[in-house]
Amino acid sequence: MTSRRTFLAATAGATLLLPHWTAGAQANTLRWVVPYPPGGGTDVLARTLAETMRTTLGMSIVVENRPGASTNIAAQDVARAAPDGRTVLQADNALMAFNEHLFKKLPVDPDKDFSYIGGIGKFPLALVVHPDFPAKNFKEFMAYVRANPGKVNYASPGNGSPHHLAMEMFKHRTKTFLVHIPYRGAAPAMQDVMAGQVPVMFLDLASGLTTIQGGKVRAIAYGGTERTALLPGVPTLIEENVREVEVFAFQGLLGPAGMPPATVQRLNAELNKALANTTVLKRFLDFGMQPMPGTPEQFRAFARAEAKRWGPIIRDNGITLD
Repeated sequence: MTSRRTFLAATAGATLLLPHWTAGAQANTLRWVVPYPPGGGTDVLARTLAETMRTTLGMSIVVENRPGASTNIAAQDVARAAPDGRTVLQADNALMAFNEHLFKKLPVDPDKDFSYIGGIGKFPLALVVHPDFPAKNFKEFMAYVRANPGKVNYASPGNGSPHHLAMEMFKHRTKTFLVHIPYRGAAPAMQDVMAGQVPVMFLDLASGLTTIQGGKVRAIAYGGTERTALLPGVPTLIEENVREVEVFAFQGLLGPAGMPPATVQRLNAELNKALANTTVLKRFLDFGMQPMPGTPEQFRAFARAEAKRWGPIIRDNGITLD
């Protein structure tokens, strides 16, 4: 994780010239489009960032929820907006890394139809099991699933979700066979794991930290590059010699293609400044999220590398949302 000192230094010299936003209620309002319903983790983070950034930007920020179609509805809305710096999208893996491999035809091109403004953060995933599952730690888990190929089910919030694809990558790297049980969202998937109906899943801490801490599920491995202070006793997959499986959801800020460079740089600078804010940092840590500040160019390169990393996993397993 980039240290607070590093990204404070990085933002100090960023461009702070106000682009050509004009006076007036509508002209001085930024639409912050969220591709998920109100009340979820993405929505909460969007509103936290918007509250912090509206003062320094000198603009009203209206968070607008446009859920559906694996984030394609919100993506198409923003891609069609005027590139004037008044419409942004809080995008995640779905748009930036997965959908181009999951759909035969998309309404948007994640590489060409957007201006990349900056990264927001990563949500590393934890591998969890029901407390009564026969394996009590990761080594026992591996021994059990290898002794019972095709007999262990795992839950996910749905086909093509980061949680689903994380397990598919895990299965590929470890040469194990678990059966996917998709749900319509993280909440019902977690409910059935807690009930023991499906014993295993990859879980993001934003949704499941209290469930883990309350003993309703047991975390046996963590998908980040290093242990998290939220679960200090849980080893990383790297520690368990699964060295090519770093699994996480990630989010960042996009705008329509063709935004003026000065506008992109201003929004990037204010986003990085917000990521250094103590209130925002605390909210991120509470959600198990790692801030991901940097330049627009760094974020675009990161997102396109993620698309390249996940393409073979999606194609080789025949995963599709068409």
